Amino acid sequence: MCGIALILSGVRITGSEVFGESSGARCSDSEEVPGAVLATDDLIDSLLRRGPDNLGSKRIFLQLKPTSFQDDYGGKGNGVCVSLEHCDVNNTSVLKAVCAQDDAGGVKSVADLYFLGATLQLRGVSPISQPLVDTYGNLLVYNGEIFGGVHVDADSNDAETLLHELERCYSCNCQGQEKNCSCPGKGERSIPEVLSTIKGPWSLIYWQERSKTIWFGRDAFGRRSLLVHWPTNDDSRFVLSSVSPPSSVGKIYGSVAGDTLSYWEELPCGIYSINLEASKSREHSIHENLDGKIEKHEWTDAELTKIIKWERAFLDPKLVEVRLCNYQHAVKQYALAYSVGDMGDHANKQTESAYKVLNVLRQSVMQRTALSEASIRQAGEKDLAPFAVLFSGGLDSMILAALLDQCIDSSYTIDLLNVSFDGNLAPDRVSAWVGIRELRRIAPLRRWRLVEIDASLSDLALETKHVMSLIHPLKTYMDLNIGTALWLAAGGDGWVDENINPNCREDHCRYKYKSTARILLVGSGADEQCAGYGRHRTKYRAGGWVALHNEMRLDMQRIWKRNLGRDDRCISDHGKEARFPFLDEDVIRTLLEIPLWEITNLDEPVGKGDKKILREVAKLLGLESAALLPKRAIQFGSRIARESNRKNFGSNRAANQASAGSVEIHE
Repeated sequence: MCGIALILSGVRITGSEVFGESSGARCSDSEEVPGAVLATDDLIDSLLRRGPDNLGSKRIFLQLKPTSFQDDYGGKGNGVCVSLEHCDVNNTSVLKAVCAQDDAGGVKSVADLYFLGATLQLRGVSPISQPLVDTYGNLLVYNGEIFGGVHVDADSNDAETLLHELERCYSCNCQGQEKNCSCPGKGERSIPEVLSTIKGPWSLIYWQERSKTIWFGRDAFGRRSLLVHWPTNDDSRFVLSSVSPPSSVGKIYGSVAGDTLSYWEELPCGIYSINLEASKSREHSIHENLDGKIEKHEWTDAELTKIIKWERAFLDPKLVEVRLCNYQHAVKQYALAYSVGDMGDHANKQTESAYKVLNVLRQSVMQRTALSEASIRQAGEKDLAPFAVLFSGGLDSMILAALLDQCIDSSYTIDLLNVSFDGNLAPDRVSAWVGIRELRRIAPLRRWRLVEIDASLSDLALETKHVMSLIHPLKTYMDLNIGTALWLAAGGDGWVDENINPNCREDHCRYKYKSTARILLVGSGADEQCAGYGRHRTKYRAGGWVALHNEMRLDMQRIWKRNLGRDDRCISDHGKEARFPFLDEDVIRTLLEIPLWEITNLDEPVGKGDKKILREVAKLLGLESAALLPKRAIQFGSRIARESNRKNFGSNRAANQASAGSVEIHE
């Protein structure tokens, strides 16, 4: 996990239509957001909270210099061609010297690219410092993990590996898309091709020196945060950042034509580029401006494109029967096509599917829990607990905990982080006690440590303001409640009560504890893919299987905007990395291959038919009690929603009447 940012000034940005997927309104040249401020020091502090191991920066200044008409990078000349040069600046004193040189008559710098990278290093043997720069002057700040698609050696770092992979890409503007490309920047693959092959969560900003192009983006499901500020009259800079610092959030709300405006927007999932070139506009060329047009690029990997579309072949059992005229034959062919091995003569189809999901989930957890030397050094040797689970004791977190036990050495302790706003009475606290007993039953050799994190909103005034900046640009009470619960849980600062441990023989076994685990497993994506929300049942009753599938697909295609950016920012603020095993590409693909009626059966009661496939997985893991638990969202299971409703609306009833979940917070 890292915090990355780019502040770009001195460039006229065009091509805003590519951001049509963003939430919220955007300022045009005539619109301003009152009071919007981004303090660089504030941004650095926020990034450093995400990446406490190392903070680095690099500045690139672009200069205008008259040359011949020929454009070396594939662009078309307009009579006066200009090339771009850059110089690197590593600290403020050097920057002042450059400015002094400009004032004395040197070549004027017209654009400033300020890259920032704060690193939480979890992979690789040798420490690294971002931004990374290769021998050709290409620069990368990377926030993510590579679990497949691009080979990373066991002792190597993801970012360094990716930098060298990108080094071999096309550096011409056409990116190899034009037939018979003869550009001098011809390479092995295009940048979109490389990024499309990565399996795992990522966001990045990459400067390609030869083509003078900024590449940036985030993975297809938005598992890593990346925010964008579009230039306004108040702040003409183009800014990308993993997080929104408080100074850019405090008093920035305004409205244009009834739409709420914010300094930041969630960058829609995808791959983008800004090619910098001298302005071709007569008006702008007088002022020696640079133009940068943003383009959005298509994903090139066919398998990735398929799961992004989120289409399912086996949707409605009645439609399958009509289409194939022989439903039993279809099921038999399906079983042969997607067999996971010999399940025995009496194994039914549901169990076969459950085994497939179990196997791919286990592989997903294993990929996300491979320990590096760096993470072992940070965790220390004593009572090593390098991994934790955000733990409610519910179905999803129980499955993750049980699989984590199977994937890591038995000498490691596993921290189970549980947050409550109602002490021991909160539903999630009660289910956590039941859950840890069940985990100790199926894995008695493991040391399980339930960390009880108790909180009250009345004691969290400063923390609440801080979380508001983390959830931004989201700003409803529901998002604040979820964000606060996640932020507290990720902090891992609570109590451990060994009295629930049958091996404890002392009268007083409760002690203060703060988890040092840097990798947190989170169950995000399970409800969206397995019909865990109440609205899924409503859609099914109203429109059947097709309506249910459409609602689930909508949930998956907007999860980047509604959930994952917020969750990433809240968890990472503690210098921890959230990993989402249910959102692994192979897990998503496997669940889509299974008939929807085996994923869920919403004709059955709550706690039985919803998320049916995961309940079968829980049984295969020996989690009999967890397999029967109903869905309970963190804001309700921890009871933060109840406390928030009473504080802000007077009562739960008043909050429900006001639809508190969608009410925006106004300072």
